[in-house]
Amino acid sequence: MKYYSLNHNAPKVSFKEALIQGLAPDKGLYFPETITPLSSDFFDAIESLSNEEIAFEAIKQFIGDEIPAVILKEIIADTLCFDFPVVEVEKGIYSLELFHGPTMAFKDVGARFMSRCLGYFNKDKKDSKNTVLVATSGDTGGAVASGFLGVKGVEVIILYPSGKVSDIQERQLTTLGQNIRALEVDGFFDDCQDMVKKAFLDESLKHHNLTSANSINIARWLPQMFYFFFTYKVLKKQNKNLVFSCPSGNFGNVCAGIIAKKMGLPVEHFVASTNVNDTVPRFLENGVYDAQPSRETISNAMDVGNPSNFIRIQEIYDNDLEKFKKDFSSFTFSDVETLAAMKTIYNKNGYIAEPHGAIGYLGLKKELQNHPESIGVFLETAHPIKFLDTVEPALNVKLPIPAQIESVLGKEKVSTKIKTYEQFKAFLG
Repeated sequence: MKYYSLNHNAPKVSFKEALIQGLAPDKGLYFPETITPLSSDFFDAIESLSNEEIAFEAIKQFIGDEIPAVILKEIIADTLCFDFPVVEVEKGIYSLELFHGPTMAFKDVGARFMSRCLGYFNKDKKDSKNTVLVATSGDTGGAVASGFLGVKGVEVIILYPSGKVSDIQERQLTTLGQNIRALEVDGFFDDCQDMVKKAFLDESLKHHNLTSANSINIARWLPQMFYFFFTYKVLKKQNKNLVFSCPSGNFGNVCAGIIAKKMGLPVEHFVASTNVNDTVPRFLENGVYDAQPSRETISNAMDVGNPSNFIRIQEIYDNDLEKFKKDFSSFTFSDVETLAAMKTIYNKNGYIAEPHGAIGYLGLKKELQNHPESIGVFLETAHPIKFLDTVEPALNVKLPIPAQIESVLGKEKVSTKIKTYEQFKAFLG
């Protein structure tokens, strides 16, 4: 498998090269040269397959022979060491819970898969190392910190916006030590992401062997397709069309779902549900992609003004807006609407949704009006405990502290404050 830059001005590369480079030399995101549909036999028999077997069949075409099958299966088994429950919230509407991993966020899958692939490629290195850069608006940093902790030959540097992640999220990315370091940026997520992208193109930093663990990296992004296959396996017996609603910040999840559809997964429609950072909903209305500075909300992991992965979605649909709209919708919701949805879900159904999941629910309810015979799934991307300052007062509940969170609460936060790219560069050395 070869990967090409979406800016179309860089050489094609292998999976290993795309993983290690993160971003192409021409600043473009990498994209697979081909996407081959899976066989009808695979979908006919999917109920009899384990999650590990499904994931292997889904991802192997994107790896080729660069990782031996036996090793790839070990990486997948180590990645998927937790459950992905599909919970009925109300009639015809399900929550796909992606928060049962070590940091209780959906990004555990991509971070664990990428770290283990990079560990495999580094296995014979003696002296050189890779520096993994990651910008986070919330959960990415913790997932990457956990996934890469102690990985040989890898140093991780996490940039996060000061005061704009929850206390638990901050502790998950600032307390682990070892090969994990955190930079607290005076700014927004977009500022963090811009610093990371700029560093990749800085010739004076080449000796660091930089790569990214954000969803711009194909090894972080592609495994997110697994969730959609797992959900289809559970719901297939209902013999109804599926609509997925993804709370969307950088648009990695919904983009991975669309890849799964291109591979033959029967999905009727996708919804990208956003907070007031509404670049994509506005684009669908007027055809103009006009990125704006991100605005702060209670669904902070989605506070992204210029979503990186949207260009991949446009590539899938050949930049044909009308063709795209047949498969895809995007809606924007305010904090007021988000809190109201959280209360409605809890009071009517007894289900606790955090702000991102509540936005996914709202988008799903809106789109299902156009698909009355379908069933819908919204993605619950993080455990409610990670947003307890919002969830507990909104729902008048006291959340128990899961073991994964308890383990970081007593640890000391260690971070370095920066404001400019020059300070970031000086930190790298």
